[in-house]
Amino acid sequence: MLAGPLVTRELVTDPRKFKHFGIRAGYVASLSILMYTGAQATFALAPPRGLGDIARFGVFIFGLLSFVQLAVVIGTSLLFTAGSIAQEKDRRTLILLLMTDLRATELVIGKIIASLIPVFVIIAVSIPVFTSLTMLGGMTFNQVFWFEVLCLVSAFVAGSWGTLIAYWRDKTFQTIAITLLGAGLFLGAVEAFVLIVGEESTVGALIGGLNPFRSLNQLLHPLTSQPDVVNPQISAWTSSISLLGLASILTTWTCLKVRIWNPTRNVFIRTSEEKSSTEQIAHSEGQKQVIEAQSAPDQSKRKIWDTPIIWREICTSAYGKKVGLIKGAYFIVAVAFILWLRQIPSDAPLMMGIISPTGFAFLMLSLVSLILVNAQSVTSLTSERDGQTLELLLVTEVSAKEFIFGKMGGALFNMKEVVLVPLLFASMAWVNGEYGLESYIFITLGYLTLVLFANSLGIHSGLSFDNSRSAILNSLGTIFFLFVGVFVCMMLIVEARSSFAWQLAPFFFFICGGSLGLWMSLTHKNPSSALTVCAWVLPFLTFYGIVSYLLGNTAAVFMSVLFPFGFTVAAILIPAISAFDVALGRTTVDRG
Repeated sequence: MLAGPLVTRELVTDPRKFKHFGIRAGYVASLSILMYTGAQATFALAPPRGLGDIARFGVFIFGLLSFVQLAVVIGTSLLFTAGSIAQEKDRRTLILLLMTDLRATELVIGKIIASLIPVFVIIAVSIPVFTSLTMLGGMTFNQVFWFEVLCLVSAFVAGSWGTLIAYWRDKTFQTIAITLLGAGLFLGAVEAFVLIVGEESTVGALIGGLNPFRSLNQLLHPLTSQPDVVNPQISAWTSSISLLGLASILTTWTCLKVRIWNPTRNVFIRTSEEKSSTEQIAHSEGQKQVIEAQSAPDQSKRKIWDTPIIWREICTSAYGKKVGLIKGAYFIVAVAFILWLRQIPSDAPLMMGIISPTGFAFLMLSLVSLILVNAQSVTSLTSERDGQTLELLLVTEVSAKEFIFGKMGGALFNMKEVVLVPLLFASMAWVNGEYGLESYIFITLGYLTLVLFANSLGIHSGLSFDNSRSAILNSLGTIFFLFVGVFVCMMLIVEARSSFAWQLAPFFFFICGGSLGLWMSLTHKNPSSALTVCAWVLPFLTFYGIVSYLLGNTAAVFMSVLFPFGFTVAAILIPAISAFDVALGRTTVDRG
């Protein structure tokens, strides 16, 4: 009753789509392959000697899969809800919904539930997989039950936050960036507050329950959180109630403001001001003077460059006036990492046994910067298409080079501060003597190559997918798989400490599956032999680069980044320029 026809429409149409069945089968297959990979990494050279070894493996694989699923659920919930409403705004269909008799609760709650249906499918199909792990021992059905409940309430909270931001902001890039950065800052603020008040206090327990990853850790290690209890209580009541309360607050606030925020008042205010000023001039000076005033040149107008595309990206508020807010949130994250690094002693052990604290901060900030650059690039194309301004560009004299490089240059210029912050952390590590000048140069050039790759990938996805939501999800999903998915595979090696030769087969199948998805994304609209090679080579060389990093070979890391990712950038840009007419559906006439 609260959701209304928006959810009914999705429930009727979603099962008819092929991706509905693809998500169900693909996710279960991914979990199964990851389980098999973990088994090979653990028992390849040393078969289990008893029930204790099998139970320890069950605890290990349950912790790994649960962490991956919770991260996937939260990330997809944020992007699905925010992207769905942003697409409605870009296509001007949200105004049609506001003109109907839909209540505010139907607009808000209906959109949340309708957007989260694929997430609910993921949670539902994972229940048999996690339940089967209980046969290994070391875990109970209560842990599985409360973990699934935690995923469910986390999806609702993430969806509520994404819906609030999407209804509040008008620009797609602002919506995605504020949604992702806001979620990260919220988790950091929760941990800081718990550290101040103490996790043993009642307030600390309630606030700490707002971090689902903290609650997951308590579910996985109940004896650690309850050392004085013989039979620890396994539940997530505190976290579930806290998260549901937060979701209720966000949803209620969005329901109250949805028709105030939408449609935006800026257009109507500007139109009324122009009309009133024109009437005043006409009344005082007459119609003749009005015509002369309109025909007179306006000295306050800015001069447009010879390359209008990049001029628009740099000199106008093409992505709204709140981009500084996004950069400010990113700077807050960077400052938090600096304060965290100052509290860590110089002889602190490596994090997860593989990376220094400074390197971890650099990697996290670099990953966020790549996501922001990629989101800026892809939304620069999708906003043109959804706003129906792309057709206007097609009838102008704008060339393919001006359009492609203008969009890329504008995205890099707008995100220049975000790109420079990780380089500052790399410089700090070099000054502190954590690595030499050669490694510093390799790290800098390799990082800039990845930035250029994220930039060009966003442009390519915007050109390849006509649906804005599909373009954004495929672009960001590629970044996630290449750097986060492969890193999860590496964690299996580090945790298992066994022979890599026995693990090669399962890793090969896992990475081949990702390569197939990458190939389908890169060659969606315009198949290319070069892009096919890139899709099958990139995951393997990314894997090789991470292995080389663990071995301390920075030169091999640089080579495994520069050549494959640089070649991918060329494979993306050359067709984008030469086949520009094919991608956008226009015919270029030679201009003398």
